[in-house]
Amino acid sequence: MADGNGERSHITTHILDTGTGRPASGVKATLEAKTASGWQEIGSGSTDADGRIKNLGPVQVEAGRYRISFETGGYFGKQGTESFFPAVSIDFFVNDVDEHYHVPLLISPFAYSTYRGS
Repeated sequence: MADGNGERSHITTHILDTGTGRPASGVKATLEAKTASGWQEIGSGSTDADGRIKNLGPVQVEAGRYRISFETGGYFGKQGTESFFPAVSIDFFVNDVDEHYHVPLLISPFAYSTYRGS
């Protein structure tokens, strides 16, 4: 998690529900780093009312491969909405440790997309 001084995580996310046109609040997400022994959890959280997680993980991470896993099935289940994807995982590289990495997710019950945000 980010340290207590209010700095945001090096890696953040934002989820929008394109079916409703609103932020997706209450979605659980886990941030993992790829290590020599496999994936290691380095942070987790749930989206706020604006669909954001600003303190998903450490304030600084090393260059390497990372993954965010989102519990999208739980989000749609709470709404009573059938969905095809119980979870969405996004793998990506952090190449420049001086840059902030924002990984948005756009979801609907039967589709999702993502992109490198800022």
